[in-house]
Amino acid sequence: MSKLIPAAERLVRARKLIQQARALPVPTEGLGKSDFSYIANVRDLLRQAKDMVKFIPQTAGVSAEMKEEVQKIYSEVEQAEKEILSS
Repeated sequence: MSKLIPAAERLVRARKLIQQARALPVPTEGLGKSDFSYIANVRDLLRQAKDMVKFIPQTAGVSAEMKEEVQKIYSEVEQAEKEILSS
């Protein structure tokens, strides 16, 4: 059985995944930011960040502040995707 990760830890891990997506090196050869492999890796990291926090708001006993943090994570993911993948 897998170990449960507390909601606060999930938020921290989601932000680390967003940072990893931002830190992913842009390919210098080929298509650069338009490289399909690069785009797939960025989107995968951002998807993992969203998946890390998506069930927090539906969990019983979660505070309103925690739900606000989840919404901030979603906003950060959207903003990061725009910043990273726009040419």
